[in-house]
Amino acid sequence: MKYFVIIFFLLLMGGCDLFQTRDAQQPNQSRSNYQLAVTPDLLIQNLIYSLQDINLQNYLACLSDTSFGGKPYVFNPSSEAASLYPSFASPWDKKNESSYFTNLIARIPSGLQATLNLTAPSSSPQGDSLIYTASYTLDVPFTDSSIPLHYEGDLKFSMIRDSRLVWSIYFWQDIKSTSNPSWSDLKGRLY
Repeated sequence: MKYFVIIFFLLLMGGCDLFQTRDAQQPNQSRSNYQLAVTPDLLIQNLIYSLQDINLQNYLACLSDTSFGGKPYVFNPSSEAASLYPSFASPWDKKNESSYFTNLIARIPSGLQATLNLTAPSSSPQGDSLIYTASYTLDVPFTDSSIPLHYEGDLKFSMIRDSRLVWSIYFWQDIKSTSNPSWSDLKGRLY
């Protein structure tokens, strides 16, 4: 009987792979190309990558944070969008950006990314701040056919370097410049 129990135990142990190693589990993290924005160019790259990576944390890191001595963030929508969307009736701040971007993430199918292209960039340094202007196209891969996929316009960023010497956007003005919807339309619709 003693040998029977030992043999049974050995057979049981041999068949359950108890001592076998397993493959490591893939991390459950979103993609990220974020770099500390120690220059205005890195800030712009971070904004572009935050859309490519569909990463809320990196998107919000591009916007001014008063806890690091930055100015309060404000978005100024295009005049057309301001008249269409009630969400722009009050000043649009970082909390509004978070809600908009969270809704954007929820509507983009997994594995796809938004594409932001900036053309004709121009910048004007002003002490510890900088004015940045560019024309943009933003393509978002929505599967909901009621939401446009393409947005165009001009943007103007007022940027500042905070106490960590990191650049961020504290004022964002959106200007509708074509017949296509602007970024303001996207924010107003998804808020």
